[in-house]
Amino acid sequence: MGTGYLLKQIRQQKIQTSDINCYFCRMQILDGKIVSQTVKNTIKEKTALLKSTGKKTPHLAAVLVGSDGASETYVASKVKNCEEIGFISTLIRLDASIEESLLIETIQKLNADDDVDGILVQLPLPGQISEEKIINLIHPNKDVDGFHPVSVGKMVQGLPTFLPATPYGILMMLEYYQVETKGKHAVVIGRSNIVGRPISILLNRNAYPGNCTVTVCHSHTRNLKDICLQADIIVAALGKPGFLTSDMVKEKAVVIDVGISRVPDATKKSGFTLKGDVDFIHVAPKCSFITPVPGGVGLMTIAALMTNTYNACVLKN
Repeated sequence: MGTGYLLKQIRQQKIQTSDINCYFCRMQILDGKIVSQTVKNTIKEKTALLKSTGKKTPHLAAVLVGSDGASETYVASKVKNCEEIGFISTLIRLDASIEESLLIETIQKLNADDDVDGILVQLPLPGQISEEKIINLIHPNKDVDGFHPVSVGKMVQGLPTFLPATPYGILMMLEYYQVETKGKHAVVIGRSNIVGRPISILLNRNAYPGNCTVTVCHSHTRNLKDICLQADIIVAALGKPGFLTSDMVKEKAVVIDVGISRVPDATKKSGFTLKGDVDFIHVAPKCSFITPVPGGVGLMTIAALMTNTYNACVLKN
């Protein structure tokens, strides 16, 4: 992808050819396609070695409740990646109207199944089901999404555990491109338990990538623009398309765009286009590194999930 991706974006925005060189010389794309494929290739080789030595093959079980379009896409991608790597995958589909007790029973069966190494329940869940209850029900040894309180507690203490997949994927990307983080000021926009809170903790840890001074911003933060302008690294994870604009980003900043939203687009066959939380085409020229959407953090989330699943299996072998 790299400059090819950026060139496509530039042409779509009808930016003058004479201005293109300034885009290319000032920033580098953090390419999730390249990094995720590298990670998956490594796991594929390790999985083949497990099989050749008679050891257990990693097995990921995914539970999909309802038929939400985005969730269907995400789960299908996860199943496809399992097949590519050589994992066993099981997809359990449940109707959106099911009672909470049926989902609880399903999770309990997966917990008790020794052949299943990792369990993920695709979020969000229907309103009649408590997401907190379901997350807490998954056995910590099979919590490859890294959401269980035991996993989170170990992460906070810096102990070995399954890291939440999206933040873990971001760390993988920063490490692959050797982005300097020590002593940098990182601003995280968003405080969800899935991305914002954990990535703020991980960027603050005494390790690489990490050792940042971290500011967490949210809907009640005052002077957000001023805070962002102080940031060496910005992680945008709030789910508002194009929220981070060029006037909020200082020169040579590193920008990580976690958001991905479906925005209506009559010119597309699907009827929508995917947009991140960053106004990419205008922010990119100011950055030293930036992630695209699509093709950035989303792909790394799946790579991290596959890594967690492999590790969960190895712990049992």
